[in-house]
Amino acid sequence: MRIIRDYKYVAAEDRGASVAIGNFDGVHLGHRSVIDLARQKAAELAVPLGILTFEPHPREYFAPGAPPFRLMSSASRAHRLQKIGVERLYELNFNAALSNLTAEAFARDVITDGFGLNHVVVGADFQFGKNRSGNAEKLAKMGADMGFGVTIAPLVADAKGEFSSTNIRLALTEGRPEDAARMLGHWHRIDGVVVSGDQRGRDLGYPTANLAIDRLHPPKYGIYAVLVDVLEGPHQGHYQGAASIGMRPTFGGDFPNLEVYIFDFSGDIYGIGISVALVAYQRPELKFDNLPDLIKQIDLDCVESRRHLKAIT
Repeated sequence: MRIIRDYKYVAAEDRGASVAIGNFDGVHLGHRSVIDLARQKAAELAVPLGILTFEPHPREYFAPGAPPFRLMSSASRAHRLQKIGVERLYELNFNAALSNLTAEAFARDVITDGFGLNHVVVGADFQFGKNRSGNAEKLAKMGADMGFGVTIAPLVADAKGEFSSTNIRLALTEGRPEDAARMLGHWHRIDGVVVSGDQRGRDLGYPTANLAIDRLHPPKYGIYAVLVDVLEGPHQGHYQGAASIGMRPTFGGDFPNLEVYIFDFSGDIYGIGISVALVAYQRPELKFDNLPDLIKQIDLDCVESRRHLKAIT
């Protein structure tokens, strides 16, 4: 997959794609329906399949001090898009110049003159341009005038509601990873590089791999049954485990993180990328008065995690 970040300097082989436009945070099933329509049109036109998205997320740009809300980093998004066959990722720098483009200027300067796109697919709720002045219907009219095709994808929902990043965040906030997975089409994953922690887990007999989550939407704090992929190095592979997400109240933590104990694992993975999938929420964080009580609870947590994971294998 080729990544293109500037619409003013575009190689000939990166022009003319069929693209889906959006933020694609989580790459959930609603997003996949938009991407699949772009895929169908790419096959019909014999052109590359692309995604046109923005980094940082416009919400981060306009409210930099707001609490973290993203389901995945830009690198995780790119990795997932590549896995589903996207050939061109047009990841535009969302800055003052881009945010001030009118809807008409975006269609002309970016879609037509910049990338020379053959076809674009957007969701029915798509809005674009300065002050969100453009919508899907306006884009279709502009496409007819400027020479690119437009498909408007219907929103995807089931009996429980619309598949959206907002509803996935709500499910995670409420400790419902199964509902998040239903909308995502896969387990919600937290990716990152293993960082050094306080190494208390090793002293307790439960060494953990630690990931920072400060820039991501935090799931409900507590204990989870998880699947773990070690992405590189001599220990690369698939594992099971139990994870704690939160503030570590027994030890007075001052920032949230994810600590995962990988079952039946021995090895050094500091500095290695891992991916942790949340399968089941088990209990909230608790503060323990002494270490023996904490160890006893960790024993019980691991037994319950194994039970949850056995049910899905």
